[in-house]
Amino acid sequence: MSIRIQIQDARSLYTNLDFIRGKAILSLTRTEDITAINVKLEGESKSRLEGETPDPYGFGGIRRRREDFVIETEVHKLLYKAVTVFPATNPQTAKRDGVYTFQPGQHEFPFDFKFPFNNTCIDYQPAVVNIGGLQMQAPANRNRHVRKTLPPTLHAFQDQAIIRYYIKATVVRPAFYKENYRTEHVFPFLPIEPPRPVPNRLESYARRQHQFAPVVQPSTPTKSSIKPPSIFRKGPQAAVGSNSSPSSTTAPLQVCSICIDARLPDPAIITCNEPLPLRIIITKLNDSPATIYLQMLQIELVANTVVRAHHLSRENLTSTVLISKSNMRVRLSEIDKVMEIDKGWWKDTPLPNTVAPSFDTCNISRTYFVIVKVGLTHGLGDQTFPELTVHALKMPVSVYSGIRPPPALLQAMADSRRPLVGPQAHNPPQSPSKISSAYQKQSSQSSPATAQPEVEHPVILNHHPSTPIATGQTHPEEPFEDEAPPTYQEAIAEGIGPVEGARGAYQHREGGGAGSG
Repeated sequence: MSIRIQIQDARSLYTNLDFIRGKAILSLTRTEDITAINVKLEGESKSRLEGETPDPYGFGGIRRRREDFVIETEVHKLLYKAVTVFPATNPQTAKRDGVYTFQPGQHEFPFDFKFPFNNTCIDYQPAVVNIGGLQMQAPANRNRHVRKTLPPTLHAFQDQAIIRYYIKATVVRPAFYKENYRTEHVFPFLPIEPPRPVPNRLESYARRQHQFAPVVQPSTPTKSSIKPPSIFRKGPQAAVGSNSSPSSTTAPLQVCSICIDARLPDPAIITCNEPLPLRIIITKLNDSPATIYLQMLQIELVANTVVRAHHLSRENLTSTVLISKSNMRVRLSEIDKVMEIDKGWWKDTPLPNTVAPSFDTCNISRTYFVIVKVGLTHGLGDQTFPELTVHALKMPVSVYSGIRPPPALLQAMADSRRPLVGPQAHNPPQSPSKISSAYQKQSSQSSPATAQPEVEHPVILNHHPSTPIATGQTHPEEPFEDEAPPTYQEAIAEGIGPVEGARGAYQHREGGGAGSG
């Protein structure tokens, strides 16, 4: 006896609202008695960590034995759909009640599943066990449970964090001493991205200011102050008693002060398999004649994965270097005070297909941040001064899968939204152009010190459309609508077909990374 699963029109990548169809094929070489054949669509999140017990020290502060270092495993069923493909409504051959006889040959049983939006992991209800007339309640499950969008397939950190989706077929046999036959078909899954906010002109940015060290340029000495060379001197030197004070032999230059900005659209969203929508701006803060040179540039995406297993928790950091350039010596503009680095250095470098979107589930969660390292030097004319300053700009970002929701789903979400109650119901939402004009009016009325604050350390600012970049209060005569964006929980997905179009590529197996428990 053998059982296998054959998928119809198999996809390289599945997502929400997709149908997965196929058939379970049972092959028999002799007559067999079978009770039922079940097919299940399952998704599970499994974490495995090693660490100490909650109380590693016993009575009197004496350390316990090695056996007290436990390995904790936590498993959550994120997706569970089951169907009994046999027996059918009107079985044809029945040997006795609940047992059916199959003849040798090949038997096929079709199945059909549709992927939901959210996970189905719910809080565990402690069971009541009756032992000898005494009712006892099983201990409650204290694990964390969330109900959010299904996470992507993941296999990382040497099996510490595993999220997988699969179809499982089970042949149930009547005799207790006969093992049930099972088979699995594993496939990758990548969720639909959340609804994107309305585009606006605001930007999230990280900023650093720097002041180059003062540069002293030697002046040209006069002939009267130079003594001719002799056998005791290798070259001409200043004459003794001549006027050779530092003020006459050196000419200090004006100190150059700059401001470095790394900017992303607000909110900071980047997409799998697409380049970063990044801008890097260098601004001169004074009238120094020095020329700024770009010497080094590195952009990396850092993933912070939190793995939990009961009382144990571990954070794993993995870094993906998108570009790394050195010895560039790119001369920036000498005329303009605001200089933007050419996007050509990174616009043709998409995120690798090993990057998973941001997600949060019961025992595993992942967030991202971008680190931009900029190395700058300065000079005068064709002369470059030796000072090299490197600044790291860190910005938290949200990574989206790039699988856009179908228009019918967005329309269903818009129709299902509740109307506003109260005075706001009479005020229509403002368009992005009105928000931008209100922001420009607010910025023009701000003081210069408020518009460009002095920053000594890295600052990360994420501006919402309801909060202008310049500090201050919003004008009461031009209020901003701060309505939360809709979620897929408010939409009715029944009757909406699967996502059409390209889905990119995704490799879910990852290597190790630095971690802290």
